[in-house]
Parts: sequence; C-alpha cells; structure tokens
Amino acid sequence: MYKYEFFGKLSRIINTGKSRSVILSGNVHDLFYDDEKFVPLTDFLSKKGTIPETTISRGVTVVLYEINRAVRVVGDDKDIVQAWNSYKGINPLVKDDEQKSFQRLIRDSRESPTLAIEFLRQMTICSRKANFKGQLLIVIEGTEMIVPMGTFSQMNLADRKRVAILHDWFSDPEFMEGSDSVVLLAESRSQIHSMVSTLPQVLTVDVPIPNAAERRLFAEWFLKKNTNALASAEVIEPPFVEMTAGLSLHAYRQLLCDYKNITIQTVIEKVEEFICSQLGDEAVEFKRPSHTLKDAVGFSRIKEFIRVEMMPRFKTSDPEEALPGAAVAGPIGGGKTFLFEAMASELEMPVLVLKNIRSQWFGQTDVIFERLKRTLEALGRVVIFVDEADTQFGGVGEGTHETERRLTAGIQKMMSDPKLLGKVYWLLMTARIEALSSDIRRPRRVGDLIIPVLDPEGQDRIDFIQWCFNVTGQSLDTQMMEQAENTTIGYSAAAFTALRSQIKSRKCQSFEEAMEVASDMIPSDIGDARRYQILQALLNCTRLSLIPKSLFSRNTMPDKTHEELKKEWREELALLEMKGHK
Repeated sequence: MYKYEFFGKLSRIINTGKSRSVILSGNVHDLFYDDEKFVPLTDFLSKKGTIPETTISRGVTVVLYEINRAVRVVGDDKDIVQAWNSYKGINPLVKDDEQKSFQRLIRDSRESPTLAIEFLRQMTICSRKANFKGQLLIVIEGTEMIVPMGTFSQMNLADRKRVAILHDWFSDPEFMEGSDSVVLLAESRSQIHSMVSTLPQVLTVDVPIPNAAERRLFAEWFLKKNTNALASAEVIEPPFVEMTAGLSLHAYRQLLCDYKNITIQTVIEKVEEFICSQLGDEAVEFKRPSHTLKDAVGFSRIKEFIRVEMMPRFKTSDPEEALPGAAVAGPIGGGKTFLFEAMASELEMPVLVLKNIRSQWFGQTDVIFERLKRTLEALGRVVIFVDEADTQFGGVGEGTHETERRLTAGIQKMMSDPKLLGKVYWLLMTARIEALSSDIRRPRRVGDLIIPVLDPEGQDRIDFIQWCFNVTGQSLDTQMMEQAENTTIGYSAAAFTALRSQIKSRKCQSFEEAMEVASDMIPSDIGDARRYQILQALLNCTRLSLIPKSLFSRNTMPDKTHEELKKEWREELALLEMKGHK
C-alpha cells in the first residue's frame, strides 16, 4: 500500500480527536492511488476512510457533498437512515413525514447548497442524539465556492447563512467532543471565508504536488493500464521522473499520452507550461538565458566573485554551505539583470522569473502565493529571479496593505525555509535596495549577500569603450582611447550598450565616424537619482572586497576606512534627500 503523508496527518488528527474539522488544501484536484487505481481525492477518502487496515478508525461512514451533486452516503446507508428516522421521529409510511425524510433531503440537497450544509450538520447531531453505531466522516468538496472569502456585509444572504452554519457547527462543544469529523476540500485555505478558516479548532493539512515516488508509481500504473499506449518503459526511469518535478498527475498523464514526441525538451516545456498556467503568465515566466559570463563586458571583479564565491554555494548539496540567495543593488542601467542572468545560465538551473504575483482579484494574491510555495517545494533546484524586487515585496510596515504584508512575510519565510535551502536560490535585483523589507535583507535570507553593481571604471571602462568602438573594425590607439574616454564620462553599462547599437546601426567604418555618433549622444539628466541609488548600494553592500578600491584611496593621506566612507555616503545621501531624491 502506498502511504500518503497528508493522509497520515489527517488520520492522526481524527483518531486522536485533536480536531473534528479539518481543511485539506493544496493539490486537492489531482489523482491519488487507492491501492488499485488512481482516483479523485473524494473517491480516495471514501475508500481509505472505510478500510479497517488504514489509519482512520474502524466503523466510519463516509458522507460526501460535492457542490454539483446531492449529498450521498458511501456504501450502505441503512444505519444512518434508521438513526435519522429515530432522531426525527419519522414514520416513513406517513406522507407528511416523507417531506422531512432522509431520502427527500438527499434529493433536495442537489438544488440548495445551504440546505445541504444544514442537512450535514443535522446528521452529526443525529449521530450523537440517536446513538448512531459508528462515526461519520463528512467530506465537503469545493468549500471555497460554498463559503467564499469576502466582506461579510457585502455577501448575499445565502452565503452569509452558510458561513454562519459552518461557524456555529464547528464551534459547537458537543460536536468538538464527539466522534464525527468534517473534512473541507479547497485549493487554498485563504479562499475560504475567514469566519470559518481562522477558527482555532479548524486545522489545515496541506496536500502537496506529487513527489518523484508518486509520479513513478503513476507512470507504472499507466504503463500497465495502457499496454499499447507507450513504446517503452523509459518513462519510469529516474532521469525522466526527475525532469517532471512540479507536474500534477493530470498534467503528467497528458505528457505520457503523447509518448511518441517525448524528448528532454518536450518534458521541460510541459513542466514550464504547467507551472505558468497554475501561477499565471502575468505572475511568472521561465527564462533560459543564452548568454554566459564570458559575454558580459567589464565587471571583472564581480565576475570573479561570482565564479569563486557564489556559484560553488549555489551548486553545493550541503544546506549549511548553501547560499539562500543574494540581493543585487545598483543604479538603473547598471547591467545587474544581464550579469546575473549570465550566472544563472552557467549554473544550468531553470530560472523562474517572478513578474508580479499580486492579483487585482480579491484573495487571489494569497492563492497564487500558495501555489508558488507548493511548486517550489516540488521542483528540483531552481533560481528565482526577481527584477525590481523593491516593487514586488517591499512593505511590511504601518500603512501597508494587509495582502502586501502577508505576501512579503510569506516570501521572507520561504527564503529561510530549511526545506528549500540548497534547492531554491533567490536573486533579487533592485535599484532601491533601501526599499526592500529589512527582514528580507537580514542574514540567512538575501542579507547574506548584497552585491553592488556600479558603473564601470578603470579597466572595466576601457573594456566597454573598446567593445563599442571596435564595431568599426579599427583598433584604438592611446590618443583615440583618451578621446573616447573623455566623450563617455559617466556612462553606465546601458549607455555603452546604446552607443554600440547606434554605431552599428549607422554602419560606421572608422573611429571618426563612431566619434561623431558618440559626440551627438546626450546622456539622460538623471545623474542625482542614479547617484542616490549608487550610494544606497554601497551602504548596504555586505562584502568589503566588492567596494571599489579607488573609493578608499587618498593622494596625500592614509587610505580612508570603511567607517569614514559610510559617514561620507550618509552625508551625501542627506543632501540628495533635501533635493527631493528620497
């Protein structure tokens, strides 16, 4: 028998009486193995809840309610019907009594979710009052549609009534001390109305995305069931199974059905397609950068740091050595994204880009976040790339919207989750490092490593100039280099890239022609704003070795200390803030 961890947790809660109301959330719409075949979760619970060999107590009668169907008792309903008639004082032969009979309420429950919920509550009262032989396990599917999250005053009467019924039901001391249990199924606890989901006696058990063992078991079952559908058994081999991490079994089945076209690339595409469909294309995308660190002009010091310090800690399998991630700070146009995309490419890990996991729809941000968390727990090693991270999750303080605080707090928790350490690596790009939550910037989150990416200087600047002007096919002598340096003072990586593009588009054949282009370009008037961003990046840097040595040097006196530099930076920042650049 295959044992699911979530079912074991559910069974222990029910058997010990720890709670009589449990939410099963997460991957509840998938398939589960009942020791014979893969079935929906309601069917799985119906069978497993009534088998003596399982960990749920003996003598259980399972009652299901699915919003598009009537209430139904799994198996023989004779005992519960007798108990109901006794409790209600019903004579089935009397016509008036037939109106309130068990069978009549079963039929009526199909048309009215409110009636169905009240009927189920009454069944648990009946179980106690009429000395029902056994215990009820009531499973309610689609709870988020029955008692949806929302402002109570703005809900319709039927929704409010169902919330009230469940709230009173689960708060009833007699129910809590009884032997009957209710299991609510929902993809996300946050989708269920808070008057029900936040009750302290209502516990939650997470149903995760299938792990490698479950996916392999499904592939073996599928292979036996569809003997003519698959060409070979390679789909159950570890390499294939590992590549499908993150897929639900429904998505995995689609992949297996298309076996003739299965390649490494189709598997990767299927996984990426599924994850993006779950989280939303507006929220995430997979990126596979084609450039490497060799393609990055300049940044010699940072590239060396990446190769020597960062990449070994991204590749290690030892959680104690692993780096949770890094924040990359610096002015706009500095080349942060290009540089660290190159690192991700060399790591040969999938790169999941978080674009915007906030939703305009009420409650959906929490749902997307929960899906993201389940996905990351299911995936193998992955780099999470967040551009403009300060706009994604910067606020937790007073005045910040509750959803924003929950999102930021959730991200913070994931960054330091021991289960994800060494598996998930966070790369946060920002020009406003000071706007990031201080909790995100602490050690054992991205605060372990904050890297300043500044405008090129010294040899790096020479490399950029040569990269731009060599487009002409003409090498630069000392005089040409001096002229080009004077023309490109204050250029960022983005400015050099724009210059090179312009020289190429004009098809310049000589240095003189290229200089005409360079002399015609006027840099954007955002110098103070960029200076503010540079200073914040320097102040928040967590490695002395990443601060340019030129900043420490003085002509006639001993070199400045780091503390002296920080004092100067803070004074300059204060002046810029007085000019409105805060």
